[in-house]
Amino acid sequence: MNSHLQIISGKYRGRKLVLPTGARPTQNRARIALFNMLESGIIDPNTTINVWDTFGGSGAFGIECLSRYDIANVVITDVSAVSMKTIRKNLELLSIDNTARTEICDAFSVISKYGPVSNLIFLDPPYADAALGEQFVKKLGKIAPNNAILIWEQDGVNFTTPCQNWKILRDKKYGRARFLILQKISEQKP
Repeated sequence: MNSHLQIISGKYRGRKLVLPTGARPTQNRARIALFNMLESGIIDPNTTINVWDTFGGSGAFGIECLSRYDIANVVITDVSAVSMKTIRKNLELLSIDNTARTEICDAFSVISKYGPVSNLIFLDPPYADAALGEQFVKKLGKIAPNNAILIWEQDGVNFTTPCQNWKILRDKKYGRARFLILQKISEQKP
């Protein structure tokens, strides 16, 4: 499917991405604002960034990190074979198909594999299932490293806010999408 979705900055700026059928991509304008917030002191682009794009869709978040950051290790997962085919096609179109790890799987099934080693995690589950994101954040909060950053995109109308193990750094709404930028904090001992 042709789209207006493109890489917004870095080495691959302006390159178009293919979308899987039925996708609900994060709009370019929202991704620009999101990455501007991240780079305003939330992440250090000069350190190693271990990225996990959990519900990959088109792979736009992970690919944007590969475009922007010289020291980015990227894993993109998705349960849909159609989405994974699209993600791999997007990586191939940019000639970077050997720079990101892709895995067709349910993100919950690999949370203990990628959660503890990722310091920048993108979570964009289907809007129709708000509880899915909440369950994921709760489980991830038990194993993510301290100070890991979680970008949780959710429906701006039917949203939830986690509290245990996460500190809210930013809470922004762009159109229908609401972005929570969370930082993993140490568990509070009673």
